[in-house]
Amino acid sequence: MVFRNKKSIIAVAAVVLLVVVFVPLPSLTLRGKGVVRGSVAPAERATSGIWRRLSEAGAAIRGIGGTAEKNMELSRELIRLQTELNRLRDAEADNVRLHRALNFYRKKPDTMIPCDIVSRNISGWWSTVRIGKGSRAGIDSDLAVISPDGLVGKTTEPTPFTTEVLLISDPACQVSAKIKLKDKEVYGLVRGTGSNLKGEPRARIEFINKDILVSVNDEVVTSGLGAFPKGVHIGYVDEVYRDKSGLFQYAEIIPRATVGLLDYVFVVVPSAREVPE
Repeated sequence: MVFRNKKSIIAVAAVVLLVVVFVPLPSLTLRGKGVVRGSVAPAERATSGIWRRLSEAGAAIRGIGGTAEKNMELSRELIRLQTELNRLRDAEADNVRLHRALNFYRKKPDTMIPCDIVSRNISGWWSTVRIGKGSRAGIDSDLAVISPDGLVGKTTEPTPFTTEVLLISDPACQVSAKIKLKDKEVYGLVRGTGSNLKGEPRARIEFINKDILVSVNDEVVTSGLGAFPKGVHIGYVDEVYRDKSGLFQYAEIIPRATVGLLDYVFVVVPSAREVPE
């Protein structure tokens, strides 16, 4: 019974409240609304504060997500720009090498056949490369292959359209050479010794007179005997040793032309031969 009375009182109060708020009685409505607004103001302020904080938190969360997406976009753009920069650097380096090779070729165009390198077989020994011209272009075996940096090696196994080049650092490649000193020239035989632990191609000039003072950084060039033209740069002396017999010296050489392995090389043909067009 008491419970029913309480429910009745609450219902009546609700009806009165609705009448006060919504019934168009100006004086009653204004006074009633003022009372109602005053009573619910604290709750409205609390609700408004909670809603504002929730909105700010949502905006912050959305901001974090937006920052992550923006960072991802910036990373992708950075990768794209770095790739483009590397491409431009490679293109510039190719242009420099090609310009240098062209200037080198213009000095003696009638005795050199320009070739591009189409493949490399340098597994552990830096032994051979394949060039994109062969017997159809007038290339035979045992012709010197040079670059603006110096002696690269010699031709072997020409086919109509390609030729294998045995590099100066291959143990099977032997070249008559000399060391250029201030007051004399010292002769010896250069042969390849493969590569060192760093993977760098190496060669050695042997049978040097034991009484001749040979120093580090002395230049080694071809002597002109055999298939190789005279005076072609091979490399510089890196270390000097006395051989086991004690009769000769030998010196380790860093072949300059094979360190970078240029994209373009030149096959030297005897001047009396006619190179096919």
